[in-house]
Amino acid sequence: MQFSDGYYNHHPMVDYYNAMDPESYGEAPPGVELGIQDIGMSVPMGISAQNVAGIYSKIRMGAGSLEIGFPGVGSGQRQAQTPEMYGKDQRQALRELGMINEVKMTTHAAYNIQGMTGQDQQGNFALTRARIAQHEVQRAIDFAADVAGGGSVVVHTGEWERPLTEIKIPDEPEKNFSRRNASPHDRLMFKKRVTEDADAQFQLVDDRTGQAFTTAQKDRLVAYPVWNRHEGKTPYTDGNGKTVNSGDYIDYEGSLIEDPLDPLRGRVPKFNEKTGRFETTYLSWDNFKDVAKETNEFLGKRMVREGKTLSWYDEVSQSEAFLYATLETNEGHSRGWALSYGRAAGDHIKVLQKLREAKKYYEQIDKSIPDEDKWKIMIRDTNLSRYVGPELIPPETKHPLEIIERAIKDNEKDIEFARQASTSQEQQAKDTFETKQHIKEPWKYVKNQGIKGYAEAALHAYRKTADSDNPIVVAMENIFPEKFGGHPQELKWLVKTAREKMVEFLTKPTYPFMESPHEGSLMGQYPDGTLYATETQNPWYTPDISKEEAEKIAERHIKATLDTGHLNMWRKFYQPEPGKTAEQNDVDFRKWMLEQIEDLAKNKLIGNVHLTDNFGYHDDHIAPGQGNVPVDEIIGILKKHGYDKAITVEPGADASTDISDFHGLMKTWRHFGSPIYGVGMRIGAPTTWSDVQYSYFGQARPPYYVFGPYAPSNDWTLWSAVPME
Repeated sequence: MQFSDGYYNHHPMVDYYNAMDPESYGEAPPGVELGIQDIGMSVPMGISAQNVAGIYSKIRMGAGSLEIGFPGVGSGQRQAQTPEMYGKDQRQALRELGMINEVKMTTHAAYNIQGMTGQDQQGNFALTRARIAQHEVQRAIDFAADVAGGGSVVVHTGEWERPLTEIKIPDEPEKNFSRRNASPHDRLMFKKRVTEDADAQFQLVDDRTGQAFTTAQKDRLVAYPVWNRHEGKTPYTDGNGKTVNSGDYIDYEGSLIEDPLDPLRGRVPKFNEKTGRFETTYLSWDNFKDVAKETNEFLGKRMVREGKTLSWYDEVSQSEAFLYATLETNEGHSRGWALSYGRAAGDHIKVLQKLREAKKYYEQIDKSIPDEDKWKIMIRDTNLSRYVGPELIPPETKHPLEIIERAIKDNEKDIEFARQASTSQEQQAKDTFETKQHIKEPWKYVKNQGIKGYAEAALHAYRKTADSDNPIVVAMENIFPEKFGGHPQELKWLVKTAREKMVEFLTKPTYPFMESPHEGSLMGQYPDGTLYATETQNPWYTPDISKEEAEKIAERHIKATLDTGHLNMWRKFYQPEPGKTAEQNDVDFRKWMLEQIEDLAKNKLIGNVHLTDNFGYHDDHIAPGQGNVPVDEIIGILKKHGYDKAITVEPGADASTDISDFHGLMKTWRHFGSPIYGVGMRIGAPTTWSDVQYSYFGQARPPYYVFGPYAPSNDWTLWSAVPME
């Protein structure tokens, strides 16, 4: 019998022998009972199983569902296998094993993928690395299509590392989800270290090259010009007929500066006549919130004058404004030197013209004077004596033409130097200005580039899905707290934004290379007027799919994987509330954790669950119920909101600290009260879960007991009465 989810749920029944209820053996009853068929285990290929036979051994042990995971990336190895190490015959064997044994299967893409934006260990982003990550996910999807026929394909998030004190969602920039109620004045719940709220570093990225910058830092002061403004309260009219109000930017003649952000004709620093210097001050991190706000106002006015609208991509954030200020210092320095060198070049050119005129004059004189009288026009040359004084090197007497020739050569060299120096400084200033336009917060780069990877993977899953009732789902997993995507609200944003991008791909005929502020334009334009392509033909475009249909498709093929162990690791960063006991703070943390899960569950975002446990420090994958993850409450929330997809135990630690990784799964069955059944003519059945747990699994002798509905009924007993699995 095959149900609508595409999995086989009918199992032969057995005679009920002895339900090993946990409360009968000293354990509290679970809040929610789960059967063996509800909870499966992960099988990392090359670690937990080496081949098809290894997977079959898990099935023979009694696992009702398996998540086939791949530790390897690129070319597979014995201990780090990849999907492409399994050919057609092996895939068919796995498919048949699943069908015959009525075992559900899901898939986990390469574990080493940390998001779909291609960040390397130095923090830089690269589209080539992003494409490699996308290929890893696609081949996991192909494996899922061939072996499981559907189900979730887990993909790690973790696009970049950001402060825990500033958990912000791009769609709600005013909220800080590191605080209890996301209010700027509410209690801060999470920190990596005690001082992080005062010295947090913010990563930024060059959207052209993917180069990472980490110079935006809360405890750093930045030297900033004191801009020349109209400081009076009374408005006046400048020489150009423009009204100048209090606080407006003005030049040194009092004229209004209409575009303060113009690099050449924009605002100017205030000149202090007493000191003879231009005034500067220091700005702190908090000051740049106002700087960013004012900058966006000026950018918005500029766009209005050009008949455009300021896009989300070009709006300047607080951290961007902070880094822009440091770059503006370099830009201004370069422009100043370019001007200085350029001015010197002008003086040298004038001198050179005068020298050439003098040369012609003395050439005529030289021709008209007899050789014996030329001494009369000789002059003293102090060129060398000027360095050390006439006492050491007395002046020489030379012909004027010789001195003029040398002076011409010296001025030609000076002009060459001024030209090279001024041009290079001007180029550096322009490069700095251009770089400034491309320094963005990482989430913008992710939304611009990384989200495409998730969406395209989901489109591949959509095309590889054979049964719409059992779709292949890209299930984005919440990663560790230090990385973006680790917070449930970040995960929620990633899923939502990836769905939006998938809808665009299905319904728009063109494919964007990059987000352009000029909506609908296929061409962009550089400052010099050169055009460049921003979009190309969209290979995913499907004309017969409406936007409403596309939204349903996206919701079906993009969901979240909830990893309870990863979420519990926020515990080590939790800031205890003063005046409360450790137990009270633990209750508060659990409440926050369960609230986040409920938010994901009630919005139907969860499509896969990794039910793992730990003590809040590291992701050691101990069996659920063995740490301090509130697994019972979590399952209760999921069931309350109708969750009926895979629940997978990742029994990593038990492979080392217990007899086998499978014992981690059995501990979970025991924890959730799954019953045990006797089989056939077996006499002297064990009476405790521990007896069952260690009576066969990991041993060499045949089993006498199997679990739940996986045991055959007495009708299947052999005539010889030999026990069956």
